[in-house]
Amino acid sequence: MSKSFEIEGQIHSIGDTKEYGNNGFTKREFVLKLTGPDENPRFPNHVALELIKDKCSLIDAYNIGDELKVTFNLSGRLWQGNDGPEKCFTSLQAWRIEAAGAGDDMSGSHMQSEYDESGFSGDDIPF
Repeated sequence: MSKSFEIEGQIHSIGDTKEYGNNGFTKREFVLKLTGPDENPRFPNHVALELIKDKCSLIDAYNIGDELKVTFNLSGRLWQGNDGPEKCFTSLQAWRIEAAGAGDDMSGSHMQSEYDESGFSGDDIPF
C-alpha cells in the first residue's frame, strides 16, 4: 500500500467526470492552489489531483475558491508506445476531501469520506 499525503489549498478549477474504455472506468480532475505557511503567494503552486471511480463525487459539495484539505496517494506508471522513449506518468489520487479547518471531527458536515481506501476508519485500526 502506498503512503498517503495531505495538502491544503483553494480550489482553482474542477473538471467533469470522464469515462474511459469499455469497462466504465471514471476519472475527474481538479486543481488546488496550495495555501499555508510554507507557500509563497508571489509564486503560487497549482497542483492537479484526480478522483477515480466512486470517489469522483467527493468534490461535488465544493465550489471554486473553497479552501480544502485533501488526502491523496501518489502513484505512477511507465509507458512506452510505438518504439518511442519510455515515459513515466505520475498521479495524485485523492480519496478524502474536507473543508480546511474542519479538523478531525468526523461528524462535521463537510467531511466527505471517513474511510481510507482500505475501508477502515481510524477507530478500526488495531493499534
